[in-house]
Amino acid sequence: MTQARQLAEVSASGAVIGVLGGAVVGGMAALVGQPVGWALTGAVTLAVPLALLGAVYGVLVGLGRAKPGMFAPAALVWFVGFPLARLLHETGTPVLLGGSPTPPDDVLTFLAYQAMVSLGFAIGFTWLYERITPAWMLHLKEHNPYAERVYARYVAHASAVWAAREQKRARRAASTGAAARGRTRPSS
Repeated sequence: MTQARQLAEVSASGAVIGVLGGAVVGGMAALVGQPVGWALTGAVTLAVPLALLGAVYGVLVGLGRAKPGMFAPAALVWFVGFPLARLLHETGTPVLLGGSPTPPDDVLTFLAYQAMVSLGFAIGFTWLYERITPAWMLHLKEHNPYAERVYARYVAHASAVWAAREQKRARRAASTGAAARGRTRPSS
């Protein structure tokens, strides 16, 4: 298996989340009364760039440039990419429907607003990515060294979280036990 194919496999979960983001936007457009053709086209024009950006994030994780469980790399990818994806969506949807490109009137303000919105999208993306990707990496790790490395990071992270939680429980039990012993101690 080639390195490009291995990285493509590792990046698939990020791409799927991007497609889901575009599908949600299309569904919302149909829900608010947009014509079905407009909603489907809008879903595609947003899903494609979001899928590419999600795949880029997956490649960064596969190459070790972004660590699982960290928000900053995902936020940076979406802070740059989400406004551009939305600009493509806003401008390109009418073209695919036979019209002319319609960029927003004030492109800079549009991009700035989308950059702010991107942080919310990055939170949702990261939440989904962290829930989908470990199972996908478990599936791939036998034949894909990038997936094996990413999966090992998830296991190490989960082990660290588990150990911290157990230490916290032990401290809480010790302090609760000490408090209980203090209450039952006979007064002199």
